[in-house]
Amino acid sequence: MARKKREQLEFRFYEIPMGEAVLGLTGESWIGTYGHADICKHFHNLFEIGYCHKGFGLLGLGEKEAVYEDNTISAIPANYPHITISEGIDKWEFLFIDPEELIREMYPENPKRQGEVLQTINKRADLFHAKEQPELAAIVRKILRELLMKKPYYHETVKYLAKLYLLELLRVQEERESESSWTLGYGTPSLAQVMPALKYVEDNYTGEIKVSELAKECRLSEPHFRRLFEDSMSMTPTDYINLIRVRKGCKLLNKTDKDMETVASESGFASVSAFTRNFRKFLNTTPYQWKLDKDNYRSNLRRYRISAQKGKEALNLYLDHNKEQAE
Repeated sequence: MARKKREQLEFRFYEIPMGEAVLGLTGESWIGTYGHADICKHFHNLFEIGYCHKGFGLLGLGEKEAVYEDNTISAIPANYPHITISEGIDKWEFLFIDPEELIREMYPENPKRQGEVLQTINKRADLFHAKEQPELAAIVRKILRELLMKKPYYHETVKYLAKLYLLELLRVQEERESESSWTLGYGTPSLAQVMPALKYVEDNYTGEIKVSELAKECRLSEPHFRRLFEDSMSMTPTDYINLIRVRKGCKLLNKTDKDMETVASESGFASVSAFTRNFRKFLNTTPYQWKLDKDNYRSNLRRYRISAQKGKEALNLYLDHNKEQAE
């Protein structure tokens, strides 16, 4: 019997700028058609909030589909496969947040409540219309305005609004708790099973990480874990660990003046040579060349995306959304 063709997924890694609570992908760059040139689902390392100002099409969430239109808001947890397929030219803008960090600040002395709130927030992907959830829509639009205008104290205002968004979303999610549809279904069971490993790498990338430890986090045997991980992430566990470390190294190189030995160590690499080898593998350049290239500083990392592809192909670095669309 022929094996069922494996669904391809793309992993997109974003970093919230240092000192900020939200990463905004906004402006003219996000006007266009979606889901036609690349029809595979993708997922992010952060919680995605999308706002469709104008457009019409289908949003695939896991194994489900929903119709979006003008003034539609999407709420998609980290590591949740999805795809947008537009019928024409859409105008979207996107916000990325780390709910865990924000919730920790909201309930600093109550770890149990932190866990409960985070579980509810991440339990499902959703699609709302502004008329259906006007409070939620107003908060998202306010964040987008703050990021655009950058008035005094906008950093503090955006963080406050991001927390307000989570509280409003929490209300909505609890109201819908009784509904059986739209609960968290990742589309591929293997991805749901390896999610604890993704979190473990994010929390422990600076230290030694063994694949056997990741398998244990997922309560799987190591051989089974390796197979599921490659099925869902389109790369080996070791490559994923080093990808996360390289991405952390990018942030340090762009945000600090630390020497290369310190950057390598704080990124989780045992030596500069290991750091350089993996940096070249994933980004097709060296850390030294990266640091000297002024374009990297102007881009401020927010417009970079690392895409994971099946097999041992190099992971491509797209300089910005415009260049990616043009190619």
